[in-house]
Amino acid sequence: MAQYYGYDNNSGGFLERLFGNMPTVTRNLFLINVLMFIATLINQNFMVETFAVFYPKSPFFRIWQPVTYMFMHGNFWHLFVNMWCLLMFGSALERTIGPKKYLLFYFVAGLGALLIHFLVQDIQAKSLLVDGTQMSQAYIDILRTPTLGASGAIYGVQVGYAMLYPNDLWTLIFPPVTLKAKWFVLIFMGIELFTGITGTMDGIAHFAHLGGALFGFLLIFYWKKSGKLWRR
Repeated sequence: MAQYYGYDNNSGGFLERLFGNMPTVTRNLFLINVLMFIATLINQNFMVETFAVFYPKSPFFRIWQPVTYMFMHGNFWHLFVNMWCLLMFGSALERTIGPKKYLLFYFVAGLGALLIHFLVQDIQAKSLLVDGTQMSQAYIDILRTPTLGASGAIYGVQVGYAMLYPNDLWTLIFPPVTLKAKWFVLIFMGIELFTGITGTMDGIAHFAHLGGALFGFLLIFYWKKSGKLWRR
């Protein structure tokens, strides 16, 4: 009886095909974010108070929060947008520069985003103290407000991708506009800067996004200038 031997590219279940196509670091970042979100749905108060990051002078601040905050998300769409960008741009970036550099890049962007956010918070907090000592309600709000999300690291990833593939075409779903990656990134940064300065869209850490983009740019720029970008 004749037998047929072949390779089936569609073999395996959906999850196997999905995760099997992801590079290692991107896959693990994706899974940690999803698991942290599920845990947040189960016990939101504990997860946010423990793993989101608070202003360093807040009584809620913990030493591990500058790392864990970038794996926390406030709602499904916050998670969805960040993870979609992670899969789209992070996968390509990881395959280009290698998993070790990509992991370092991701955390540098995420921590850089938080550093800029803290600097802006500190400026705001000092301006809200009455006579330099007495706390106003606005100052207390800063102490009590958590920051969470992978957006700072993701903005860094997008900038890194655009620096390596500046002429790649990106298309928005709405409005259906197609531009080169380098122009989209510049537009995004301009919007973030404008909304951050004017206070538009309050509740979003615009300067954290800009910080992630800045540190992502600086790291790729340094690697390219020093000839280390393509070294594995």
